[in-house]
Amino acid sequence: MDTDERIARDSVVAAARDLDVQGLNRGTSGNVSVRFRDGLLITPSGLPTARMRPEDIVPMGLDGTHPPDQKPSSEWRFHRDILAHRPEIGAVVHAHPVYCTAFAMCGRDIPAVHYMIAAFGGPTVRCAPYAAYGTAELSELALAALVDRNVCLLANHGMIAAGASLEKALWLAVELETLCHQYAVALQVGAPVILSDHEIHATVKRFRGYGLNAPARA
Repeated sequence: MDTDERIARDSVVAAARDLDVQGLNRGTSGNVSVRFRDGLLITPSGLPTARMRPEDIVPMGLDGTHPPDQKPSSEWRFHRDILAHRPEIGAVVHAHPVYCTAFAMCGRDIPAVHYMIAAFGGPTVRCAPYAAYGTAELSELALAALVDRNVCLLANHGMIAAGASLEKALWLAVELETLCHQYAVALQVGAPVILSDHEIHATVKRFRGYGLNAPARA
């Protein structure tokens, strides 16, 4: 293992642990991948983040091949397919945070109830229809929900965030859970006002060039 690979593996372990620290995940349910050379590095199946080591991270080719003595996350298909179909994406995060998953359990898209939705690429966050975890069908549905977007919900399952880097993917995951939390509270207060597609598309353009973070919430 050379220095670059060690750094990449360390970053995947750190990102997986950060999901727990941020309250986005519990136990062994989340998974993280990062593009590396001609393939990707992905968290292993069924290993709690507290016990995860760089050596446990599984290298995988874009053809799905991996060392026979290592078992990648059960969700490796959509990680691999997102990275294969979206060259601008460098990392993928999947988790089951409470508010994202609550809306996913209802099969609901998230509308433009806050301008920060523009950080995800458009005026909605789509909820992909249900398919069993780890299947090619789920991967296809996730790719469709991510067209022109960098996040989506998975019905009765959880969420995906994809970014140019692990740092960006994690930031997007936190922002999505925050938005879903705010929307859930707003629905209890009354009828949230939906911003127009025109306003959100204009905000998407304003967000470009800000690097990792969109403008701070006001």
